[in-house]
Amino acid sequence: MARRPRIAVYKFASCDGCQLSILDLEDELLTITENFEIAYFLEASRAVVKGPYDIGLVEGSITTPHEAELIKEIRKNCKVLITIGACATAGGIQALRNWGRSAEFMKYVYPKPEYIEILDKSTPVSDHVPVDFELRGCPINKYQLLEVMSAYLAGRAPNIPNQSVCNECKLKGNVCIMVAKGIPCLGPVTHAGCGAICPAYGRGCYGCYGPRESPNSRPLMKRFIELGKPQEEAVMAFRLFNAWAPGFREVKAED
Repeated sequence: MARRPRIAVYKFASCDGCQLSILDLEDELLTITENFEIAYFLEASRAVVKGPYDIGLVEGSITTPHEAELIKEIRKNCKVLITIGACATAGGIQALRNWGRSAEFMKYVYPKPEYIEILDKSTPVSDHVPVDFELRGCPINKYQLLEVMSAYLAGRAPNIPNQSVCNECKLKGNVCIMVAKGIPCLGPVTHAGCGAICPAYGRGCYGCYGPRESPNSRPLMKRFIELGKPQEEAVMAFRLFNAWAPGFREVKAED
């Protein structure tokens, strides 16, 4: 009997939401364990099978010198490295500190900041090591993860369409809230994956899945201003879960 591919799941700076999305697969987990060996997944089990591993799934951004070295070791130990979620693919909401001074923030958060050792910026895993595939979302879409794993078994590229949330709105028959109601929405520049949850309930998209390819974000920011948002708020609309992602981080106030 052929050996099942071994999977390792790692966590860095994050909220654990993407790992919980894996566990939330419930019935599908039985099929996963029939085809893969879950060798390292501390969120689910203390049992550990030593590497090397066929697939490494990494949640979380790189925020400390220790993590910057550890991710290099993980990369060496995994044939395929896949980053999951906004933190691992774009630095996460903790990347908001990238526009400020980390040392200044620590003075107000920790009673003894001299004991805290962090990097100046919260960065995606791909800033430190080569990554084979990025799965977006805050948290990830668990069915997209199933597609990635199925693609690995079949030896093909994952079928994760790079369309916008606007496409998902059209497929659901949603009326465009930005056109019809003047509600600012990041849907035109955001990667699909959530099923347009927020627009379906009359709220603007928050950009949880990060920028789509060639998002053209600055004109959208200007449209937010035309809809009545102050310039600072229009810029801050892009400063959420994927703030440091190329395509969002370039958005800034006009001089």
